[in-house]
Amino acid sequence: MVQRHADKALVERVKQLRTGLAGTPLIPLAHDELDIVAKLEFCNPTGSTKDRSALWILERAISRGEIQQDTTVVESSSGNFALALAFYCRMLGIAFVPVIDPNCNAATEAHLRNLCRHVEKVSRRDAAGGYLKTRLSRVQELLAKFGPAYWPNQYANPDALDAHYQFTAGELIKDAGVIDYLFVGVSTGGTIAGVSRRVKEAFPRSVVVAVDTEGSVIFGGPPKKRWIPGIGSSIVPPLCRQALIDEVEIVSEVRAAEGCHELLDRYGLFVGGSTGSIYAGIQSYFARNRPTGPRPTVAFLAADRGHAYAKTVYDADWLRELRAEAARSSSPARAHQSDIEGELLTCTP
Repeated sequence: MVQRHADKALVERVKQLRTGLAGTPLIPLAHDELDIVAKLEFCNPTGSTKDRSALWILERAISRGEIQQDTTVVESSSGNFALALAFYCRMLGIAFVPVIDPNCNAATEAHLRNLCRHVEKVSRRDAAGGYLKTRLSRVQELLAKFGPAYWPNQYANPDALDAHYQFTAGELIKDAGVIDYLFVGVSTGGTIAGVSRRVKEAFPRSVVVAVDTEGSVIFGGPPKKRWIPGIGSSIVPPLCRQALIDEVEIVSEVRAAEGCHELLDRYGLFVGGSTGSIYAGIQSYFARNRPTGPRPTVAFLAADRGHAYAKTVYDADWLRELRAEAARSSSPARAHQSDIEGELLTCTP
């Protein structure tokens, strides 16, 4: 690979864009037994926590000369990371080709097609019942097809971890104070790896709970078809192995959708499916582990807003069919750490 020098104009432009990520608010949620605080990552410019990793990955790659004006960025995404990359690449004048799948929400796909000249959509499920391996295979084909090309590889790129360590977790610690419990949804692994490491440094006794979905293989569960994007994976992402996780909470997609509705009904928070999963995970975790001492501070990330889920999670007919599908498959959720005996080793250093 020929070493290319950093494009000074791009370096300055991406630094200017960083000023747009001024931080996201932390709000308290009323609860009888817990002091719950939600960091509203959907207040980022493109509406999700993926702004953090997308912009930082681009910034670091530009500084190393790996991305220049003639580079085509190609990446696999279930939605939010693609949106963030599409926005920042457009702002930088860089070509971007997202590789998506049928689980990508219609609104997100339409938005991507407005931002990108070409959107690649795979339709074949992989052996785990998802589309991730199919998307990754197509990424490799496209990288070979284009001239100068760059793969952000959000599943293994240490810059993704670093973005959440520096920015997401830095803000959370500053605003929340002592965190007793941290709940983070797991997908690519970058968010939980970065945030958990920084929180554990600041508060060693903090309990980090990873929230995953039924059908995801990250923590050794059996694969199956999944319908809600943004949480879970068909592979164990390399970045996940760098996360500091104490416990795991597995949430069904039905409970994830119900969690979204509960957050909207009780707090007015219009959130995406992964956030509904996290909220449902908090409920099930503390239903088994009721606090006996002082009220603990429980922090979680509201990863994205609910607009892209209007025709799925927030649609009565879609939710009715999801419940029917769950009843047909009758796959019980594995709820806590004792159920996965030793599988946390896949996500610890």
